[in-house]
Amino acid sequence: MTDPVKEKKETLGEVLNGDRLVSAPYKIDFLVDKYSQVACRKMLTKEEVSRFRNAVVKDYFIQMYFDDLPIKAFIGKTDHGGVVEQIQYKYLLFKHLHFHIFFNKDRVIEVAVRTDPQFFVDISEDKEVDVEFMYTVNWKEIQIPFEKRMERYSLSSTLPRHLEIHWFAIMNSCVTIVLLVGCFVTFYIRVLKKDIMKYAQDEELSDNQEETGWKYIHGDVFRMVFVLILGLAGIFYPYNRGRLLTALVVIYAITSVIAGYTAVSFYCQLEGPNWVYNLGIYFYNGLCVLMRSLGFWVDRVTAALPLGTIALIFLIWIFFASPLLLLGGIAGKNSKSEFHAPCRTSKCPREIPTLRWYRGLLPQMALAGVLPFGVIYLEIYYIFASIWGHRVYSTYGILCIVFVLLLVVTAFVALALTYFLLAAEDHEWWWRSFLCGGSTGLFIYGYCFYYYFTRTDMNGLLQSSFFFGYMACICYGIFLMLGTVGFRASLVFIRYIYGSIKCE
Repeated sequence: MTDPVKEKKETLGEVLNGDRLVSAPYKIDFLVDKYSQVACRKMLTKEEVSRFRNAVVKDYFIQMYFDDLPIKAFIGKTDHGGVVEQIQYKYLLFKHLHFHIFFNKDRVIEVAVRTDPQFFVDISEDKEVDVEFMYTVNWKEIQIPFEKRMERYSLSSTLPRHLEIHWFAIMNSCVTIVLLVGCFVTFYIRVLKKDIMKYAQDEELSDNQEETGWKYIHGDVFRMVFVLILGLAGIFYPYNRGRLLTALVVIYAITSVIAGYTAVSFYCQLEGPNWVYNLGIYFYNGLCVLMRSLGFWVDRVTAALPLGTIALIFLIWIFFASPLLLLGGIAGKNSKSEFHAPCRTSKCPREIPTLRWYRGLLPQMALAGVLPFGVIYLEIYYIFASIWGHRVYSTYGILCIVFVLLLVVTAFVALALTYFLLAAEDHEWWWRSFLCGGSTGLFIYGYCFYYYFTRTDMNGLLQSSFFFGYMACICYGIFLMLGTVGFRASLVFIRYIYGSIKCE
């Protein structure tokens, strides 16, 4: 008989991550070697044999932690035996684990586990099987200091081959940015600056001389009542279970005061009538919580959040995040900052001329999204492999560089498209700049379909709804963030060009 299984009390981040840890039957004492010790004896029923066989077919593996170090091992293997027909395959369940533990003085440095292929049980048929699970423990001293024990788990993503791919992608992105900046500088010197000097010299237009181009709509470009700001922050720390998600919940709640201030202050600058209603966009995190839980309770999967965790999140939302959001909104309303347009705004909007098809919203969004997506395409693959696969992602310095490049490219693309829109005498740039900036999020969501059908073995309604629902929440957040970047960059650009001319 073995001791009863004890469930570990998980932190908030572990619960959000779907971790449900229990005690293992392996007794491991410091510096005590053990050989072929019996962990437990179990008579597997037909139903249990069928479930183990299904797990072997799907390459399920064991994941354990010893001294907070991850351990992984496959539970079995499929023996093809040189035959072609799948019905003749043999499915073997491993029953002996070898633990190799490396230490330095009194600290555990590394843990490895392997299965013994000589000890297995045939579970090819649906019949009761008597299994005796065993384990062996070996201790070995090494000279690696305790501070460097985590380096082993990041080697897979920092191998020279992988780093070369990362840096090649970064250099490719930098070349894209240099080309964009070069085109923009050339355009500014040869076109925009020329227009500004021309408009500045025309202090008085004759009756038969009309304004043309982007100056023609100077009285309409600042006509809009909307604001959408999303504070996005995150901390990546892969070796502490649940630390990332806990940090995201806490940081999201703390930054509510910033979100409330920036949203309401800008909303009031544009003379919005109901600043309290403007804070209603904060329901984004509630959508993420419901997406994680809705429908998963029925299938009893660990990704479903317990009712207690949902209650805790809503308590944090209601009694901590929402008051901070409201406090920031009040501060933004009382800031009494005004929206200073660099030129006079006309009361009646001008008629927008008929534009060619490629100046429409959808073609512009496609063009605005493809360049930033090309900058982050490679990193998205590695991030997806970390989230939905078993790869450990640790190149956060490269990720930070790519993130900055993404913001820069999004801003420059938004500036260029906004100018061409104004040059066509279309003054409705507000939503256009936001939608074009955020279109990269739609490209990422499109990539989700490619990754799902070509890189994963997921199937069924449950896994599909979990994958696409989860990624919809993430891509929606990316859409809001990059849309804000595109809008803010366009606003700064338009203030500059119209502040550089004289308009009657």
